Amino acid sequence: MKQTRRPRAGLALIATVALISGCGSSAPAQSASGNGAAGNTAAGAQQAVRFAECMRSNGVSQFPDPDASGKLTIDAVANGSSVDTSAPAFTQALSACKALEPAGFTGTKRSPAQQSAGLRFAQCIRNNGVKDFPDPLPNGPLIDTNRIPSSNQPGGMTLLHAAMQKCRDAAGAAGVTR
Repeated sequence: MKQTRRPRAGLALIATVALISGCGSSAPAQSASGNGAAGNTAAGAQQAVRFAECMRSNGVSQFPDPDASGKLTIDAVANGSSVDTSAPAFTQALSACKALEPAGFTGTKRSPAQQSAGLRFAQCIRNNGVKDFPDPLPNGPLIDTNRIPSSNQPGGMTLLHAAMQKCRDAAGAAGVTR
């Protein structure tokens, strides 16, 4: 099945998820090198660039570069690019580039309580008009527009955005992070 690019829709969705996650962790960034947050940010950005280059050289030619802040997450790739994160080529490249993977790229596996909240979030989204919204996988993104066929239809992203606003408390309980 051919994937189509929805950069504006994906960016809007990512921005919405960031808004929803406003209650996320406020713990300061830790740096193993002792350079503080600034050194950690620069090193993280360089790591993300090397990881993106590795992914492209290992068969995922459309893998994006990190965003302007130097961050790169699986949610951004799954929702903001044409990369199919469930394709065998993606899985193989991810394995080959594991040593270069930037911190937080794949997120963390949700705890049982967070997964339960994720399932409630998915049900809430379905109850609010997005009937094809899938249940999240424990170690996958909470929202993956590549798995929501209606999001690519006229008005689909508007409907999804409205449902997400109604379900934002459940998203926060599911461990949505920036």
